[in-house]
Amino acid sequence: MTETKKRIAVVGSTGSIGTQALEVIKENPDLFEAEVLVAHSNAKLLIEQALAFNPNAVVIADEKKYLQVKEALIPHDIKVFAGEKAVEQIVEMETIDLVLASIVGYAGLASTIHAIKNKKQIALANKETMVVAGELVTKLALENAVNIYPVDSEHSAIFQCLAGEWENPIEKIYLTASGGPFRGKDRAFLSTVKKEQALKHPNWSMGAKITIDSATLMNKGLEVIEAKWLFNLPTEKIDVIVHPQSIVHSLVQFEDGSLKAQMGLPDMKLPIQYAMAYPHRVKNNFPRFDFLNYPNLSFEKADLNTFSCLNLAFEALRLGGNMPCVLNAANEIAVQAFLEDKIGFLQISELVEKTMQKLAFVPAPTYEQYVDCDQEARRIAREFL
Repeated sequence: MTETKKRIAVVGSTGSIGTQALEVIKENPDLFEAEVLVAHSNAKLLIEQALAFNPNAVVIADEKKYLQVKEALIPHDIKVFAGEKAVEQIVEMETIDLVLASIVGYAGLASTIHAIKNKKQIALANKETMVVAGELVTKLALENAVNIYPVDSEHSAIFQCLAGEWENPIEKIYLTASGGPFRGKDRAFLSTVKKEQALKHPNWSMGAKITIDSATLMNKGLEVIEAKWLFNLPTEKIDVIVHPQSIVHSLVQFEDGSLKAQMGLPDMKLPIQYAMAYPHRVKNNFPRFDFLNYPNLSFEKADLNTFSCLNLAFEALRLGGNMPCVLNAANEIAVQAFLEDKIGFLQISELVEKTMQKLAFVPAPTYEQYVDCDQEARRIAREFL
């Protein structure tokens, strides 16, 4: 591999992806270093991370926590900044080689766009960036000669299957879904589920928002939209298949009918490491997959009637324009309301659908229109609550 270390800005360092990315950096000190750490409000963990990794600078988005972080890190000669604007601006630093974008939700969009405009390579763990403004982001990446390396396990799988196949047209891609904790259940069952049940994912350990999205299958819907932009595919070439074991992370079918799959145990550190080290594969001591432990791998059709969030995502993708942005904003409000016990599980998709129906369609939004649309969709979704 290259002689020089890759200097990484971990944007969202205290979240599930961010903490795992720091584990990968820690395990490969000769390959990577944490140049910048950015957190939303978890000052305690950010301070611990900064003391362990000694970055050039840290940012805490919550300005109320600024003094706490500053006082802890000033003796260690680590620069400390605060506020949403600082989150956007820090990615401009000349010493950054790669920005790992892992802030959850719409909040991650501004800093990622800023990083692309400043010609930083992106390891993208924030799917909402592509969902909300995929057309804009891919155009900017092209103009600035920026590579976007997907971190989501499914998109990483497709990216890995396409290595060496860039010239060969894709007939179809299949994103695999575990089916979440409620696979096989009907709407009567789902009408009574509590957040404690929804937060128990069978295979993956993730943050609360993404775990609820996995239970409603909205997560898979967001991934379908993200895949369209990452791999430049029309909607009809993207499909979802339920695979409860989460061993096959996704598949690519080529024009000759041949299928390529990427497989492995469910461990987010693998796609994180692949995105950070690309084009190299780095030796690690992660647990290895053994076929004998999984004598049966099964696949089934996704139930779009029961899990209507996935259906709504396909609908938003077909409509295009600002509809994926509306879908995402309404879903963030709905999931938060569910986590706060304000609505039931099935009301998540109902709230999203009503918001999509109410907002005016904009076929080709500018960045400013995306921002307005996001705020308007949230306002309308809160009204429906």
